[in-house]
Amino acid sequence: PSGEPVRVQRGAASNGVIVVVGQKVSLGRAYAGATVTVAVSDTTLTVQLGDGDTQVVRRTTTKHARSLKAGRPRTA
Repeated sequence: PSGEPVRVQRGAASNGVIVVVGQKVSLGRAYAGATVTVAVSDTTLTVQLGDGDTQVVRRTTTKHARSLKAGRPRTA
């Protein structure tokens, strides 16, 4: 594993929850529908919220980030 975190984007559900590397993270209803950037490191998930705040969550899984931009709208 590299020392630098992998950056991924996630769209929050209508209840303000995102799923990153198989782990659910609740951001709160204020962030429902928002797109956030998450830095995935070996031990933490650092969520960069749109208003400049960050939320650091300890990782509980060992899965790798497979999709860098999950939850984006699909076009036909």
